[in-house]
Amino acid sequence: MKNELDSKFLLRVFDKIRQHGEKENEQYKLLGITAYTDHDGYTLFIEDVHVKLRFGFHNQYHFDYESNSHLEGFEKKLKKIEKEY
Repeated sequence: MKNELDSKFLLRVFDKIRQHGEKENEQYKLLGITAYTDHDGYTLFIEDVHVKLRFGFHNQYHFDYESNSHLEGFEKKLKKIEKEY
């Protein structure tokens, strides 16, 4: 995810979080990652305590984080979800 976000990877992880995570209101939580959509379902949000990712229409995305180590930890969690679930 350093240069280009792999949209297929992200959608797979989002789906796994929804399938295997705990639902709390309209959000799903798995391994410290929270996933949800906006009201129309066009924008996905995936976040942990340090990183927020907004992924939307036409594969546009935006990360919000304070340090590269936070982003690296977030990426590891997403890869772990993809691999283990």
